[in-house]
Amino acid sequence: MAGSSRAPWAADPAASAGRLHPEPAAGGRTEFQRDRDRIVHCTAFRRLEYKTQVFINHEGDLYRTRLTHSIEVAQIARTIARAIGLDEDLTEAIALAHDLGHTPFGHSGQDALDAVMRPWGGFEHNLQSLRVVEQLEQRYAGFDGLNLSFETREGILKRCRPALAASLGDVAERFLRGGSPCLEAQIANLADEIAYSNHDVDDGLRAGLIEIDALAAVELFARHRKAVARQYPALAERRLVHETIRRMISELIEDLTAETLRRVRQAGVQSLAQVRASPPLAAFSAPIRRDLTQLKQFLTERLYRHPRVEVVMDAARGVVSDLFEYYRSQPQALPPEHRDRAERLGERAIADYIAGMTDRFAIRAHRHLTGRRVPELDAG
Repeated sequence: MAGSSRAPWAADPAASAGRLHPEPAAGGRTEFQRDRDRIVHCTAFRRLEYKTQVFINHEGDLYRTRLTHSIEVAQIARTIARAIGLDEDLTEAIALAHDLGHTPFGHSGQDALDAVMRPWGGFEHNLQSLRVVEQLEQRYAGFDGLNLSFETREGILKRCRPALAASLGDVAERFLRGGSPCLEAQIANLADEIAYSNHDVDDGLRAGLIEIDALAAVELFARHRKAVARQYPALAERRLVHETIRRMISELIEDLTAETLRRVRQAGVQSLAQVRASPPLAAFSAPIRRDLTQLKQFLTERLYRHPRVEVVMDAARGVVSDLFEYYRSQPQALPPEHRDRAERLGERAIADYIAGMTDRFAIRAHRHLTGRRVPELDAG
């Protein structure tokens, strides 16, 4: 579907289910444009610049961070949304907001915070992203959070345990009653997968933790590398890598677009209500899903579990655990506003504070509170 016209299965900003706190319409912008703008201007979004994707921020200037990752997800998601007639602004807003609740040190920080918070409900970063936009951002006079539209909040909440869903209200109803979020949310979720699966290859090669020859066992990479080498036999390796990854991303985008449209049409969907009543409709074709699964397995084994990465991430988990236990035993060490919240909310407020830290802030706070340096995380 060419152009940017809205398909019948798209979300319509003029028919949004609304905000937690009613507001006058934004002159010259749709409701979803307003959401996107609020996300870009919020504090949590800026902090993503100094939060780990795979490599700690000080390990190199060119590795992805949570911020550059979020921008890449938004670019991919918006491209697909336009091709299948979705609302591009809503898709972009969800993509930009999907990691707002991520901890310092990436998934290792999340795992550590989840472990120490287990007696108090655990920790999951997409639930934390919802907390950020509903409660934790403190920017507006009339309400806490960003007061985003229902559709954006629904898209941020990618997963939720049924036991918790009831406490979250209408934004989590689908986890109790079945059904799906809008297609914009489904596309943003899969665009995340496209982005990290490809840029982690790039960063892993740049870091020397993955050998390009080892990727010959990964079908998706191998076929595009062969095609590039045939067309450009004298190409320098770095440019060969970039061209290969560019083509991988293009194939995944094109496949996701075509397969989603096929499923939408096969299901006879003609409205957003029918999207919500259906099983997930956004998907890769079976062959591409197999290729992507193989790539992700390779990255898990060769990059995420690489000894050099694991040493750093073990240290990062220790920093997060230490910070939690220190603030829990000595809440007076918290800044005043967080100390006040801890008196009311207990350990959840401590988790909120730690989750909001950047990598380097967490490292400095840990050093200040414990008097210890962590060599694996020390930028020198």
